[in-house]
Amino acid sequence: MPIRHIGTSMSARPKSQRVFLFLQGPHGPFFHKLGVMLRRAGVDVWRVGFNAGDRAFWFHPRSYIPFRGTFADWPDTFTTLLDAKGVTDIVLYGDVRPVHAEAVRIAKARDIGVHVFEEGYMRPYWVTYERGGTNGHSRLMEMSIADMQAALALSDMEAPLPPAHWGDMRQHIFYGALYHWFVMFRNGDYRNFRPHRALPVTKEFQLYLQRLILMPLHALDRRIATWRIRHGGFPYHLALLQLEHDSSFQMHSPFSTMTEFLEQLIEGFAEGAPRHHHLVVKAHPLEDGRVAVRRALRRLARHHGIADRVHYVRGGKLAQLLGEARSAVTVNSTAAQQVLWRGIPLKVFGRAVYDKPEFVSTQPLRTFFAGPTRPDNKAYRDYRRYLLETSQVPGGFYSSRGRRQLLRHVVDMMLSPEDPYDALASGSAAPRQQLRLVT
Repeated sequence: MPIRHIGTSMSARPKSQRVFLFLQGPHGPFFHKLGVMLRRAGVDVWRVGFNAGDRAFWFHPRSYIPFRGTFADWPDTFTTLLDAKGVTDIVLYGDVRPVHAEAVRIAKARDIGVHVFEEGYMRPYWVTYERGGTNGHSRLMEMSIADMQAALALSDMEAPLPPAHWGDMRQHIFYGALYHWFVMFRNGDYRNFRPHRALPVTKEFQLYLQRLILMPLHALDRRIATWRIRHGGFPYHLALLQLEHDSSFQMHSPFSTMTEFLEQLIEGFAEGAPRHHHLVVKAHPLEDGRVAVRRALRRLARHHGIADRVHYVRGGKLAQLLGEARSAVTVNSTAAQQVLWRGIPLKVFGRAVYDKPEFVSTQPLRTFFAGPTRPDNKAYRDYRRYLLETSQVPGGFYSSRGRRQLLRHVVDMMLSPEDPYDALASGSAAPRQQLRLVT
């Protein structure tokens, strides 16, 4: 059976004694609306804001606590807040940015519940909600497929169906641009704020705005590239890129830059793939040009003599390329879940919750390109069903419809004394709705 979570005494208190402290959340109003729903459920809610962007999307001034100190001040300030407010639970989006990592460390030492949201392991139709940590810090890293199958034996539910569409991408980019506008132009009260990414806030705002403006041109470029690949008549392998500044790439992979990954990728393909095979390198849908991926790819392909066999696709939906793909390679992108769902051979380099020997290849890269081993589809379907009955919650952070659907489920999950994995193992998990929605 899956390892049960230890240390939930604080979050097991009656609702009237629960105090939730929110830290940084996804861009937009989701954390505010989640706080409203929790307050209606009878618990106390507070929010720490680190910049004007955090403040702009929290519409309950009496529960807002600005942090204006330096990072060196944060541990003492956070500890004081826990004592002063009687905090039983903290809520955050992503667990690796410095202020969050420090908060999680302190909270766990004090047996305080840690509720972590992330983009869904089965995105874009679900988001991730876990206790204690996500991605490389997730409890899924400890679990075997046999553990998951044992827990599923207690449930007779069918795997939930995805909605037709949440419509999140434009809203995601819009809220990101708006958030960085506030940080850039309204941050006078937070002079000690330092972003968790290396890029200056002004550059972040410029990139978000540029991406909004250029979306039609990027879409045209993507359609042309996709059409050429689908009508090219050649066998091809897919490489799924991530954002270089993404926490999963930086914290849970052996690479520090995307170029390092591309170097291994191109060398392995040039040495191992049959000479009539091609390589399609697909950028992340939110790739904004801060890293010269396309230029590096062209240079490496020319160096290895395969420039005519390497194609670059700018973001977009993965499904259009998966149908004919022979295999896929990634560092630890969640897009790999779509690869495995279709039974396509997969090779990964970083730590990922889906990196299980039953369905992820252990072959060296050149051997993988020469003859990839296929995944165990039965094992993957059990894994997928396990996630959809536990930590994957239907909905989204950015569209209003996605937020409404997410709130219908996640508030009760947060108030439960058991985390999603233990709730399934004990038979107390609430059933998930099987919806197909159209925006």
